[in-house]
Amino acid sequence: MNTKLIIIEGLPGSGKSTIAQLVYEMLTGRGIEAQLFQEGSLEHPADYDGVSFYRQDEFNQLLSDYKGFKEVLESRAIKRRNDFLIPYRKIKNEFGSDFPDELLQEIFTKDIYELPFDQNVKLITERWSSFKKDSFHNNSIHIFECCFIQNPLTIGTVKYNIQKREVINYVLQLEDIIKPLNPLLIYIDQKDIRSTFEKAVNERPKEWSDGFIEYYTNQGLGKMQGYHGFDGAVQVLQERKKIELEIFNLLEINKRKIDNSQYNIETCKEEIRKILVII
Repeated sequence: MNTKLIIIEGLPGSGKSTIAQLVYEMLTGRGIEAQLFQEGSLEHPADYDGVSFYRQDEFNQLLSDYKGFKEVLESRAIKRRNDFLIPYRKIKNEFGSDFPDELLQEIFTKDIYELPFDQNVKLITERWSSFKKDSFHNNSIHIFECCFIQNPLTIGTVKYNIQKREVINYVLQLEDIIKPLNPLLIYIDQKDIRSTFEKAVNERPKEWSDGFIEYYTNQGLGKMQGYHGFDGAVQVLQERKKIELEIFNLLEINKRKIDNSQYNIETCKEEIRKILVII
C-alpha cells in the first residue's frame, strides 16, 4: 500500500466517523500501521482544533491583562517565529474550572477558525505542509475525518460566504500540498440531505444541533440568504454539498465515492474492502 493518507469526507450524519473507524480497523487488521484522527481531535497533525493565534504584541497584551495566568500561558503557548499558538482547549481540559471562562472566551476570539479567511488559509496550508514533511519520516498511514474539504467550506462558505472560486482554490491548494503522499479521498454520499441532518440532530445532544443551526444560519451564506432554523441549516447544507461535489470532480488525487444513504454497514464494509485492495 503506497498511500500515506486516507481522507474521509461527507456531510454531518453521513457516516464519516463510522467509516473512518472501519478503514482504521481494516488496515490494522491486516497488520498495517495506521493512525486515526477524527473530527475534533486535539492532537491532529494537519489541522488545528481549539487553538488560537496571537501575534507577539497581542500575546504580550494578553499576559498583561491576565497576570495571574501568565506562567500557564507562557509555558503552554507554542512559539512560531514571532507569533504564538495557544492550545486553549487542552489548557481548559488540564485546569478545568481553575481556568476562568472569561479568559477562555477571550482566547477563543482568536481561534484559527475565527480569523479572517486569508489568515486562516495561510496558517492551515502551512500546517498541512508541515504534516507532509513529517509524514515522510514514518511508515504510518494517517486517516483523517473531514478536515480536507469540510473545514475550508465551513469557514469560507458557511462563516464568511467567500466567493466560491476562492473556497475551491483553498482545497486545491491543500491537494497540491498532499499529492506527494499519494492520498486517497473517500466521499460518503447521502441522497437525502434533510433526513441525513435530521438523523444527526436526533442522535446528538441538543447543544450540538442548536449550535450547528445557529452557526449555519446566523452568518455567512445562511445569513445573506435569510435562512432560519432547521430548514435554513438544511438549505446551507444543500449548497455546501453542491460545492463539495464540484470540488470532488476537480480533484486529481485518487478518490472514491460511497453511497451510504441506506446506512448499511455490511455494504459499506464491502465497498471499503474493494477500495483498499486497489491502493
